[in-house]
Amino acid sequence: MRFMVIVKANEESESGKLPDEASFAAMGKFNEELVKAGVMLAGEGLHPSSNGVRIRFAGGKKTVTDGPFAEAKELVAGYWLLQTKTKEECIEWMKRAPFEAGELEIRQVHEAEDFASSDPTGELRAQEQRLRDTVRAR
Repeated sequence: MRFMVIVKANEESESGKLPDEASFAAMGKFNEELVKAGVMLAGEGLHPSSNGVRIRFAGGKKTVTDGPFAEAKELVAGYWLLQTKTKEECIEWMKRAPFEAGELEIRQVHEAEDFASSDPTGELRAQEQRLRDTVRAR
């Protein structure tokens, strides 16, 4: 099972302030544990929303809005993509994350077989798998 772990933004992350050396080292050590255990597939911190844009789709129109965006607690500051046997295992790993404060959100990622009823011939799932294989090969 794959899970996206979303690190919620806060005023500090939205200000663009980077972690201090000790925090950065602790996170590096934690990420190394995740990698050695074969759990971490990806993970990154994100620039503040002031460097981002939103694209809204409505009625065939596309509207681009530059950041920053309000409500820091609703924004994403970073993420991990983890693969564990169960949601509980993912939770146990993330309870070890070296945060003093903040919030994480864990969401399961859909797998190809989740869409079997929407794709009875399997053609769309096969196409998706070809795309995944191409991305991994790069």
